[in-house]
Amino acid sequence: MAAKRVVVIGLMLAFGATAWCQRRGSRESAGVAEVAALASSDAEKRILSTLEAARKAGEIYMNVSVSDGRLRVLAEGSGAKNIVEIGTSTGLSGLWLSLALQRKGGRLITFEVDSGRAAAARANFKQAGVDALVTIVEGDAHRTISRLKEPIDVLFIDADKPGYIDYLRKLQPLVRPGGLILAHNVYMAPDYLQAVTTSPQLETVFAGDGQALAITLKKR
Repeated sequence: MAAKRVVVIGLMLAFGATAWCQRRGSRESAGVAEVAALASSDAEKRILSTLEAARKAGEIYMNVSVSDGRLRVLAEGSGAKNIVEIGTSTGLSGLWLSLALQRKGGRLITFEVDSGRAAAARANFKQAGVDALVTIVEGDAHRTISRLKEPIDVLFIDADKPGYIDYLRKLQPLVRPGGLILAHNVYMAPDYLQAVTTSPQLETVFAGDGQALAITLKKR
């Protein structure tokens, strides 16, 4: 089984980046509008309108693509109420996660090292009407995540790729049994990939553009 997982990692590294680049452009332009057409509440429409406005303005720097960003499915499907994100950027992935929180409550704590991107994220969260659900922690997340003490339902990692393994080691103990650890662009973090595909405590599958999103279950 371990050998098979190593082969999977190799294939991810070889083909992931190419597939991701080829598919991202075609999906980005239509995705938000398609989702917005299915919005079932004014609150949902407001979040999706903010996402669409950011996309049209080209404010997608270091954010997930639309297909990867539909993290709401995973977060809401798991009943998440305490979500932690490493790498806020300008808040677009946080808006997708907020879609999972705005009906049942809960909170998102998101960590960002760049003050300019954090300010842009605050503006987007306020425009979307979810600023009361979101706490932005500025600074080096490798240090600031030590403030976290409560169990995590969903952890989303989309920051400095060499740091993925450090985030995993520090926060995995806080992820509740049955909780999810999501990591974006994992083909750029081979040591993280090795860890989540070989640990007996974890089960990992891949999805998203170019299979770039690792979805890891912390086993019960």
